[in-house]
Amino acid sequence: MRYGGRISNRLFYLSIPPNIFVDAVKCASSSASSVNGWTRVIVEKPFGRDSETSAALTKSLKQYLEEDQIFRIDHYLGKELVENLSVLRFSNLIFEPLWSRQYIRNVQFIFSEDFGTEGRGGYFDHYGIIRDIMQNHLLQILALFAMETPVSLDAEDIRNEKVKVLRSMRPIQMEDVVIGQYKSHTKGGVTHPGYTDDKTVPKDSLTPTFAAAALFIDNARWDGVPFLMKAGKALHTRRAEIRVQFRHVPGNLYNRNTGCDLDKATNELVIRVQPDEAIYLKINNKVPGLGMRLDRSNLNLLYSARYSKEIPDAYERLLLDAIEGERRLFIRSDELDAAWSLFTPLLKEIEEKKRIPEYYPYGSRGPVGAHYLAAKHKVQWGDMSLDQ
Repeated sequence: MRYGGRISNRLFYLSIPPNIFVDAVKCASSSASSVNGWTRVIVEKPFGRDSETSAALTKSLKQYLEEDQIFRIDHYLGKELVENLSVLRFSNLIFEPLWSRQYIRNVQFIFSEDFGTEGRGGYFDHYGIIRDIMQNHLLQILALFAMETPVSLDAEDIRNEKVKVLRSMRPIQMEDVVIGQYKSHTKGGVTHPGYTDDKTVPKDSLTPTFAAAALFIDNARWDGVPFLMKAGKALHTRRAEIRVQFRHVPGNLYNRNTGCDLDKATNELVIRVQPDEAIYLKINNKVPGLGMRLDRSNLNLLYSARYSKEIPDAYERLLLDAIEGERRLFIRSDELDAAWSLFTPLLKEIEEKKRIPEYYPYGSRGPVGAHYLAAKHKVQWGDMSLDQ
């Protein structure tokens, strides 16, 4: 089919309920495919609820489409700072040698929203925070962060390395997971409703609106390093960030000058994905004066101050990539299988055993259990300190 001598290509974006994905693809494939150009389909999450439903969805889609026609979108992979993650690591000599268990003490992936489900509870209650944020957004960023150097920047080479990370991950243990649900809270004369106060949510719902987990990658580079994830709704702030906490300096000469607080003496690299995109490195620095007093200072790259250009929306980047056939930021089917196989046993245990979430007030920092989880692995959440 040509219009004015040009080939007609077709891109379908399925931001629709998952139960009609397959019917829409069937109709697009049989009745609306391009005759001599390409036909591609962008599939918006959720990609199933567990390993079985995800595999069934992929199998059904592949009745009508080839793998290279399917673009599974995760908009977090299109965010500027996530895109910059590989550049930061692989093109800066100061970081690449440090990217291992020898120098990194722990890595944190933090996602928080300062609002609740606000009428979207019907959709959210079917999935919960682990499926909505952790199994896709945060796990994808973790795989990008932890992967080995790919052979090239080609999509398949990058996705091959991400799959290796996911397959190297230790099964998640329930004792390394904290789940929570926000409750009503009155602050400054304003009452914020709890999760189950939402009319679209069942009154007895145990669906987590918060989760924290410790994950481990059992390979030579990352053996023993805790990768902590935390995601929640109705928290005290809105943020998405990666925090890399480095090990202490052995035999640090200046311990007495920092009050012997080893956490304060730790360097930390923070990649703030949103809002106010930034990269900053926390270093120990001498306070000017005749005495010897140290404090923590930031070497700061604030994007809004450094770059006058507007940062493109993640969806702009991903839609352009889909049109150009660039698959680097889209999820391959074996990658999706590996992600689900990691989280499905945990989700089944939470739901079948009806685990009671720890309740936390709307607008708080989340369940206390998340602090105990971090402490268990000798870690302190980076977003809890005064000098975040």
